[in-house]
Amino acid sequence: MKKKLKTLSPALVIFPIMAILIFLDQITKLLAVSRLKGQADYALISGILEFSYLENTGAAFSSFLGRQGFLITLTSLVMLFLVWKYFQIPQGKRFHLMRTAFLLIISGGIGNLIDRVKNGYVVDFIYFVPINFPKFNVADCYVSVGMALLCIICFFYYKDEELGFLFGKKSK
Repeated sequence: MKKKLKTLSPALVIFPIMAILIFLDQITKLLAVSRLKGQADYALISGILEFSYLENTGAAFSSFLGRQGFLITLTSLVMLFLVWKYFQIPQGKRFHLMRTAFLLIISGGIGNLIDRVKNGYVVDFIYFVPINFPKFNVADCYVSVGMALLCIICFFYYKDEELGFLFGKKSK
């Protein structure tokens, strides 16, 4: 019984947290639609951070504009691959950071995928003024933070032999 519970533990952790993260992303996008669409930009911190509504039919930095079928297919395949890899992450405290990174990336990808399927575009509404950064949303924050965390831990925390499962190699 204990072994069976250990086998299920990654699923028991990822799905409720992922659901909460996706819910938060979707709520912020609904708020953006109801409060910002058709309205003037709202300066949260004048000259630094604004809320500004945008319907993005592309991907990061507006790449692949209007190619929703391609983006939906690609995102779906990448999310399935990442979920599959999530379940291959070794158990134990040492890999909590990796599970967290995957959880953020998957949640963000699914949050934006929901928009693409439902609307044909992704709702972006956060604008960082000083560097004229493209508008983004909460799901984008999840993906960015998750990817940054994944890169940092893969380069500086884990040993090469601990990462074999990511590339289909058996760990020693």
